Amino acid sequence: MTAAIAIQNLEKLYAKGFRREPVAAVRGVSIEIAQGEAFGFIGPNGAGKTSTIRILMGLAKPTGGTVQIFGVDSQNPAARNGLGYVPENPYLYDYLTPMEILGMGMRLHRMRKDSVRSHCRAWLDRLGIGAVADTPIRAFSKGMTQRVAIAHALCIEPRLLILDEPLSGLDPVGRRDVVGLLSEYKKKGGTLFFTSHVLHDVETLADRFGLIHAGKIRSVRSPSELIGDEEVFQVRSRGVAEVIGMREDASGRWIGEIPRAELWVQLGRLRDAGHTLLEVRSTLSLEAAFLRVIGHE
Repeated sequence: MTAAIAIQNLEKLYAKGFRREPVAAVRGVSIEIAQGEAFGFIGPNGAGKTSTIRILMGLAKPTGGTVQIFGVDSQNPAARNGLGYVPENPYLYDYLTPMEILGMGMRLHRMRKDSVRSHCRAWLDRLGIGAVADTPIRAFSKGMTQRVAIAHALCIEPRLLILDEPLSGLDPVGRRDVVGLLSEYKKKGGTLFFTSHVLHDVETLADRFGLIHAGKIRSVRSPSELIGDEEVFQVRSRGVAEVIGMREDASGRWIGEIPRAELWVQLGRLRDAGHTLLEVRSTLSLEAAFLRVIGHE
């Protein structure tokens, strides 16, 4: 079966500075994403994520290497048939309404529906913006604009979704709704390629993570392999007695960062000390996981 995305030895140089000296944004990246796979592309700012996505979308030309989408070169406009895309900072014509934006996307992708308006309205309703379907986008907040962009990408029923920080600008409810929609899309066999700085919100979506740093792929792993036994949990409790591994956060309240391997032992200590457990929460961040994998470079 043809890979949904096949990237081989990708390189991208940009000329920067007064002397226009070449600077490598992407250096020898090779990734293959199967059809139906959800792939998280993660790394710190400036790692090369957006440059890679721009090449995938035909918005930039590679300096070297090859990039194919379902076997078609990414520089060929035909590669983007049936491809949904949400950039990190979507720019939508602010004089148009969400309904007009989605309708335009349907026409561009030659989507046929008995009622285009009903189809688009259903997606706007699912993203919580159906009530403003005919309101110009210039009146929208960043989060609402992000919802329109996501609805625009999903309404064409894409075989591949490419999302650059899709949860950016969304409130907690919006993040939950979008993660739910993307999970549903994945279960129906859609292919997902996305970037994010918030591992906690998206780790349930990805079958594999690719970690990129300074333009190079440093590791490709599943979420469980990435986290391993080094996951850290934040534990909060209320009690009088001092407990090893905990520090007093406020009068009678305690907090501690406990490695996964020691979590049950720590919970036993709190129980024995008569503490009331308030919260146990994973604190693994993208940055922490990334630093572990690349060895604190």
